[in-house]
Amino acid sequence: MTWRSRFWWIPFGSVPEISPNELHAKLGGDAVPYILDVRTHKEWKASRIEGAVNVPITSFRTDLKNLRLEPARPVIAICLSAHRSIPAVRALREVGFINACQLQGGMLAWWKAGLPVVKGP
Repeated sequence: MTWRSRFWWIPFGSVPEISPNELHAKLGGDAVPYILDVRTHKEWKASRIEGAVNVPITSFRTDLKNLRLEPARPVIAICLSAHRSIPAVRALREVGFINACQLQGGMLAWWKAGLPVVKGP
């Protein structure tokens, strides 16, 4: 299944992952990754990781082109349960973001670990 396929968004298979604690540690370092939250805007607004950019999976292909991301910088895709982020990571890797991965367990795992979030607009 490719990025150009009609069914690119189907969440199957596995993609590289980063644990919540590993991601949290990277957020305080020098090489901070891009964080793309592929949940709905309503979900993102309710609770998100600081610095995360909301790029809903439903408009991911269009919105990704407008972000002007650096392909060498790591990208972490995030959703609620590490389901919607699978096709996002596949799409990112297909267009050259070789360091793209997903948050293992999604926001559910982040919350369970008690890691900090931002709420509101």
